[in-house]
Amino acid sequence: MGTARHRFGSIFSARPSRLPSRFPRLAAVSAAGLSLVLVAGCGGGGDTDKAKTKDGKTVVSMGMFGVMGFKESGLLDRYMEENPDIVIEADVSGDEQTYYTALQTHLAAGSGLKDIQGIEIGRAKELVDTQSGKFADLSKTPGLDHYLPWKSSQVTTDDGKLLGLGTDIGPMAVCYRKDLFEQAGLPTERAEVEKLWAGDWSKYVDVGRDFKQGTKNKKLAFMDSSSGLFNAMIYGDEQQFYDKSGELIYDDNPVVKDAWALAADAAKSGLTAKLRQFQPGWDPGLANGTFATAVCPAWMLSHISEKAGPANKGKWDVAKAPKGANWGGAFLGVVESSPVKKEASDLIAWLTAPEQQAYIFEKLGNFPSSKTALDMPAVANGKSAYFSDAPIGQIFGDAAKEIPDEQVLGRKDGTIKDAFSAGLQLIEAQGKSADAAWKTTDERIKKATR
Repeated sequence: MGTARHRFGSIFSARPSRLPSRFPRLAAVSAAGLSLVLVAGCGGGGDTDKAKTKDGKTVVSMGMFGVMGFKESGLLDRYMEENPDIVIEADVSGDEQTYYTALQTHLAAGSGLKDIQGIEIGRAKELVDTQSGKFADLSKTPGLDHYLPWKSSQVTTDDGKLLGLGTDIGPMAVCYRKDLFEQAGLPTERAEVEKLWAGDWSKYVDVGRDFKQGTKNKKLAFMDSSSGLFNAMIYGDEQQFYDKSGELIYDDNPVVKDAWALAADAAKSGLTAKLRQFQPGWDPGLANGTFATAVCPAWMLSHISEKAGPANKGKWDVAKAPKGANWGGAFLGVVESSPVKKEASDLIAWLTAPEQQAYIFEKLGNFPSSKTALDMPAVANGKSAYFSDAPIGQIFGDAAKEIPDEQVLGRKDGTIKDAFSAGLQLIEAQGKSADAAWKTTDERIKKATR
């Protein structure tokens, strides 16, 4: 997903990536040749009480979005080779927004559903609260202890029903330009850079002030946008916009208030390029070196490498963020009405097993939600040639392990996140005061969440 996702291309080489538009309600770049059959409402679980067969084999249908990696990496073909009695029919929508709109329609109608449906993290809470009866309970699936605990909690109902098995996640770090740091008289080595802001996002902003003072090019910004900083600060905490009972708490949650204050300060201090991530101007900013840092989830690396281009290879590096946080991720769920629930459940358990998650990371860069996979050599020793051979497996893996065991999601998380981003833009682009921008943001959120 954070939206984002796309799904991301390889972090080891530049490939087309999914473009985040929301929290991560990803507006994805379509992969060539991928079908939009789900949108047309054809076939799949829920249409019949009888299992579909093809040449005497059991058919399991999948509805997915973006580049979730299972088809692209060849894992679906491998599963069919190892299970010759199964035929997998996978339909992939490039755009998650279109995909989710169609999924909602099919859930309401009780038809047109696939046996397996992808679930983006920005939609998880809404489905948990309103559609849990339409999904099979996966809590009894053997071997669930390999997932990061906070991942499964995002799709678990109050009575313990598990609606999906985790695919990827989006642990966060800070991507920075070594050459621009050097020009500003700042350390460039990864370990030294991490020390500059260790344990405190306010230190990151202080480094920005040092950068602005030290750089000879006064047009350069330290960070791309204040909203990136805001997102990183709130997504490392257990609660952001809602509490566990589903009540809105953003207006008095210290985590949100502190993030707003620091992000607003960065915006008012001229430390940002006023370029919101994945909005117009951000890609050229990557290519032209308009800003020196960007708070980056793991999946963003492929986009940066693609848009910054070969000319900037080796100029970028990745440093540990002051605090672990997550932006993005997805799940695979089995539809309750599917006539092949066991076969579908077996398939997604295999696809999201540690070995397969590590394999997809190695092939495409999607970061595992399996804590077991994080310790496998393919992940733990993973490096990015584009980002100065940064040990991304270790950096993002450590960030993932720092995230609280439970993270509270809300139905309108994506909408609220977008409202805060737009509010900070009022400070950056229009010069409004932090108080005035907060007032406008608060009004917009209250209207959107009535």
